[in-house]
Amino acid sequence: MPKITGGNLGSRKLKSPKGMNVRPTPGRVKESLFSILQPRIAGARFLDLFAGTGAIGFEAASRGAQSVVSVEGHRDTAEAIKEAADQFGVSGTVDVISAPVDRALYRLDGKFDIVYADPPYDNEIPLQMFRLLLERGLLADDALVIFEHSARTILPDIPGYRGVREEVYGDVALAFFTPSGTATG
Repeated sequence: MPKITGGNLGSRKLKSPKGMNVRPTPGRVKESLFSILQPRIAGARFLDLFAGTGAIGFEAASRGAQSVVSVEGHRDTAEAIKEAADQFGVSGTVDVISAPVDRALYRLDGKFDIVYADPPYDNEIPLQMFRLLLERGLLADDALVIFEHSARTILPDIPGYRGVREEVYGDVALAFFTPSGTATG
């Protein structure tokens, strides 16, 4: 059962619906990620794509993000995130969209400062997601897009983005991107 590692919700546990094959981000990866994000998180608009248990979004809310949108395509899993937001008293900060990521991106407005995407590792790299973030104007000029993937996966160049950092933690890798200012499809 994943738990929140820091901030005002630290040590709170999250659940996911029975039978769901959710692969939570390991605690040490979350701690490292939020150590990297610490200077940017307070007051940020945070978008958690392929949210699973919602742990990354709750970490962001716990550490001072102004608003968090968690997108999860599986309805029961999305409901579990909503229930946890109510239980933790952060439903005013954490909004949940129950829809596939590509469809959800058409429903969002405004600019996000930080985007975290953690699709299933066996899926193809979601180039459509990266493209829609740019085309729909969902990224702040200095936005950071973090893509969690298997450390065995070699990422191609992502059109419209510039890689700025890569961290590897055993089998898990985090690729950090910023918009390059030249959105191409």
